[in-house]
Amino acid sequence: MSEKNIKQTVEEKAVALLDPIVAGEGLELVDLEFVREREGWVLRLFIDKPGGRVGLDECTQVSRAVDPALDVEDFIPHEYNLEVSSPGVNRPLKKPAHFDRVKGQKVKVKTFGPLGDPPRKNFTGTLAEVSGDGISVDVEGAGTFHILFKDIAKANLEFEF
Repeated sequence: MSEKNIKQTVEEKAVALLDPIVAGEGLELVDLEFVREREGWVLRLFIDKPGGRVGLDECTQVSRAVDPALDVEDFIPHEYNLEVSSPGVNRPLKKPAHFDRVKGQKVKVKTFGPLGDPPRKNFTGTLAEVSGDGISVDVEGAGTFHILFKDIAKANLEFEF
């Protein structure tokens, strides 16, 4: 199995296993990645707290809650380090609910392929609408673009200082 397939399989299994555990702790699993870094493999969880900020206490709480489940299921084929952190100010946007929370704020969206006229793959602007199938982003000087969720390769909040 290729490294890409292993990564995808581990991420899918980890989300299915850990999402309900994190929710049981009163937190949300915003994102998860299984990546190879210089020091080795890392399973990194990004958690959020409704209406608040995630701190060291919440990260420790989630780490202690998910670690036994990962040990029991034992589906990760490599040695790895578990990291739990907040999604940060430029948090990833994955689910429709994530987009709903930041409506009216600046976002950056990258699509799998070119969209619009003239065609482009990168859209930075104000998140104007969130619908059942996608989002609308007002890009300054270029207009409003409707982007389907299925076309979004990556999206994140662009925090303005």
